[in-house]
Amino acid sequence: MTSNTTCDPGSFRDRTGTVYVDAGRILRTVREVGRTDYCIARDSGILAESVKKGFLIETEELDPSHWPDALSDAAFVLQHRRVPYVSYPYEWSFSQLKAAALLHLDFQLDLLENGFKLSDASAYNVQFIGARPVFIDLLSIKPYRDGEFWTGHRQFCEQFLNPLLLRALVGIPHNAWYRGALEGIATVDLARLIPFRRKFSWNVFSQVLLQARFDRAAIDKPAEAVSKAKSGRKLSRAAYRGFLLQLRNWIDRLQPADTGKTIWGEYAASNTYTDAEADAKKRFITQFAEDVKPPVLVDLGCNTGDYSMAALDGGAGYVIGFDFDQRAVDLAFSRSREQQLAFLPLWFDAANPSPSQGWREAERKGFGDRTKVDAVIALAFEHHLAIARNVPLDQLLDWIVGLAPQGVIEFVPKDDPTIRKMLALREDIFDDYSEHSFRSLLEQRAEIVDEKRISESGRVLFRYSRKEA
Repeated sequence: MTSNTTCDPGSFRDRTGTVYVDAGRILRTVREVGRTDYCIARDSGILAESVKKGFLIETEELDPSHWPDALSDAAFVLQHRRVPYVSYPYEWSFSQLKAAALLHLDFQLDLLENGFKLSDASAYNVQFIGARPVFIDLLSIKPYRDGEFWTGHRQFCEQFLNPLLLRALVGIPHNAWYRGALEGIATVDLARLIPFRRKFSWNVFSQVLLQARFDRAAIDKPAEAVSKAKSGRKLSRAAYRGFLLQLRNWIDRLQPADTGKTIWGEYAASNTYTDAEADAKKRFITQFAEDVKPPVLVDLGCNTGDYSMAALDGGAGYVIGFDFDQRAVDLAFSRSREQQLAFLPLWFDAANPSPSQGWREAERKGFGDRTKVDAVIALAFEHHLAIARNVPLDQLLDWIVGLAPQGVIEFVPKDDPTIRKMLALREDIFDDYSEHSFRSLLEQRAEIVDEKRISESGRVLFRYSRKEA
């Protein structure tokens, strides 16, 4: 069977198997070195049961007749359900990172009851389908052996716990730090930031301060640290389970310290639209989705998800929402989870999107490499870049129209109260910012299929169809 089979550049760390993309299929090889553990897990029924319980991504083992020629030397080839959009921990809100952490611990506890464990604790092994977190690295499941200690504990702390504590104890969102340090937040760094009054908590002392002390001791006396590591630590299964449960219960109680109002987090309840204008806007988006029926749609500046839901109501198959406001993304995520929507909101700085980074600048793909979708809506969005961030209109439209062949973009005029507030304390240097200029630039890139003026201040919705070369 011949096909175009490419290796996922983010899967090189696993010596037991590799992820490939083949004609739209997501495949994972199992190498000979991973055969025994995989067969034990498969034959025990734990893999099928984990899928059934919602912990593990849907997976099937392929008959060799369906293997690509390039993978003919594998021990096994598996096919996974394709995740609609790959996201990373530094794009998740606090609630999303917390949900992913709890999934990881709940999965660990379930595996332990059945004689298995997870060999590592990478946050990148979790993806979201809508608001549902799911574990994607099947080869991390290994047989549990009596007396084993959780070897992934440090990684869990750096990639799950410490980023959550940064927000819960210090009030600082994890996203920018995490993006700049792909392996997470080091415990020794977090320990320096924790306020004195928080250090009297047993959980903080045992999971952060004590661990930081061990890390510093390992740096100061490396030979002694290696000797202790080789001697091994024994932990009964009951103690292992108790440790996981204590950690899980603590994380479940964590809440962001900075829970006050944010600029755009309250937008859905306090924007300048009248009810009639908001309804007109929703109808326009619903009609657009009914006409286009996009399998995947991006909502730039999704806020709490009102117009993402309008797109879903109109027939969009899956919506990925992006917003800069932490509280707005958390609220949108809660909404998606409670209503079980095909809607994934993510944290996003449009003027500084996630870049391609990691090993060879390809391990974690950038926003542009991942985001080629069927439709885009950008509502009450463009002025935040054009006015607040000085992005030229032509470049802005190149970027938005380049994301999808069909879309709706809202133009906000200078007379709008929102822009008047933006310009109140700065010089108006935007002589070329006008509806006429916006329309002309959009027409150079796309056909304007429909338009609607939806506010007294002159806001206009432009529906476009991109001109193809």
